Amino acid sequence: MKIGAALVLACAWPVMAHAATPADANVYPQRPVRIVVNVTAGGGVDAVARITAAHYAQLWGQSFVIDNRVGAGGSIGIELAAKAVSDGYTLLVTSSGVVTNAALRPQSYDPIRDLQPISKLTSNPYIVILTPSVPAANIKELIALAKTKQGGVSYASAGVGSIVHMGAELLAVMANTPMTHIPYKGVADAYPAVAAGQADWMIGSPISALPLIRAGRLKAIAVTSKTRAKALPELPTVAESGIPGYDVVAWFGMFAPAHTPMNIVNRLAAEAHKAMQSPEVARRMEVEGTDAVGNTPQEFAKEVKVEYDKWRELVKKAGMTVQ
Repeated sequence: MKIGAALVLACAWPVMAHAATPADANVYPQRPVRIVVNVTAGGGVDAVARITAAHYAQLWGQSFVIDNRVGAGGSIGIELAAKAVSDGYTLLVTSSGVVTNAALRPQSYDPIRDLQPISKLTSNPYIVILTPSVPAANIKELIALAKTKQGGVSYASAGVGSIVHMGAELLAVMANTPMTHIPYKGVADAYPAVAAGQADWMIGSPISALPLIRAGRLKAIAVTSKTRAKALPELPTVAESGIPGYDVVAWFGMFAPAHTPMNIVNRLAAEAHKAMQSPEVARRMEVEGTDAVGNTPQEFAKEVKVEYDKWRELVKKAGMTVQ
């Protein structure tokens, strides 16, 4: 993506206490806009944020500055954006971890109260992957093995509260089959652990799991979305494989602080949709096993609320606690 010319990066960000007025909203943006990204540069969330920022900058002739704020499992960046002035000049691009982490343990922000959804930018299913030596070719066989194997089976995750953790726990709860969670510092540690048999299975994203699957180091048995994945049409869904209603997808989305004027929010959402649906971006996302979305603020807000409630119910039902 040739985004350098359209995106001006700054070393520091001035503190601005200016609040939006109706007149401001009609001619937005009048000055540089900060997009907080709560992960390090170079990852998927960061890349999607930069694609969207480049589109805005080229369209409106203002710089959209990517501000990577990491730490506390992503909470530092989210809190920074949630507590910013609600004038459209601070935005947030983050992952579905914004709701899974808040559902599992108290955060300094409330994803429903403190953030205004703008648009879900991308969405992708996960793949249920196993250690090749695990004698299961599908979800039913994995569940049967877990019920009969002494000590059950174990699953790896990219950390407590991650979508990888919560999605796997949801599968165990819906299957009514307790399984042992083994958290790792990230997927870079979790994948080798499963490949080596230190954990029996996990769910992983297509872009990072497919090379290991194709190399024979991991075995794929299902996708986690309610419909089959475009990139993996041969793999059945978890729902098809014996757990009706199971549906877990990861997403990257854009938010603003709560109470940001809706004409600004709607304008940002409309242009995010154009950026995500451009042929070049759509092709890139398809190669990576990700769907470009760009939905409306109303659609995204509804999805965020549904997901937050779903994960909170899982935490309650499974008796999940964080030490």
